[in-house]
Amino acid sequence: MRRRELTDQEWAVIEPLLPQNSRGVPRVDDRRVINGILWRFRTGSSWRDVPERYGPRTTLYNRFTRWRAAGVWDCLLAEVSKAYDGDIVMIDSSCVRVHQHGAGAKKGSTDPCMGHSRGGLTTKIHALVDAEGRPVRLELTAGQAGDAPMANRLLEAVAPGATVIADKAYDTDGIRSFVAGRKAWANIPPRSIRKDTFAFSRWVYRQRNLVERFFNRMKQMRGLATRYDRRADNFMAALKLAAIRI
Repeated sequence: MRRRELTDQEWAVIEPLLPQNSRGVPRVDDRRVINGILWRFRTGSSWRDVPERYGPRTTLYNRFTRWRAAGVWDCLLAEVSKAYDGDIVMIDSSCVRVHQHGAGAKKGSTDPCMGHSRGGLTTKIHALVDAEGRPVRLELTAGQAGDAPMANRLLEAVAPGATVIADKAYDTDGIRSFVAGRKAWANIPPRSIRKDTFAFSRWVYRQRNLVERFFNRMKQMRGLATRYDRRADNFMAALKLAAIRI
């Protein structure tokens, strides 16, 4: 096992969740292929530059995209997220720059998850994490999109009695009503323009650094700190693969 490849413990969790009903020629070793995919996104290299020890690059790319289309990465994240600590959850977002290789879409096509913001051409990652900083749900939007519109989709996983921690960008009546409707408590600092008062604990709010730490861990992979993929669904699949490992 090389540095930063899947450990035996990680593989013991992932292996039973992979597709088992493949037909025809037996698949190339799944662990080697996933390690090759992780190497590509960890270094930010192109598929052509993946070392030969991980097998043909076409095998890596085809396995990655076919499992993305089949929803394998979605199922893996959903399964490993079932054990999340639902007492406290946090939501936030972070922008990543889009590399010129990722911006080269076909003429006339548009990517709703790519837009212009202060950082140039960017994509915004929205995340819901638990009290341990482990990712539960991820979404993508264009970089200039607001945080609040994606909150309800992220918070669908909130359990009754949970505490939702978020910054002032999520201080809207709609989000507070949605959280209250799920019998949870929104610990969100009110904006200065607010006339109403809300229960707010600064001590609980201090734990929001866990969602910031999650984004820092995610962006240690160069292929995720900068978006090189033209397709938003491929970039999201890579985010989910990294989230599964976290």
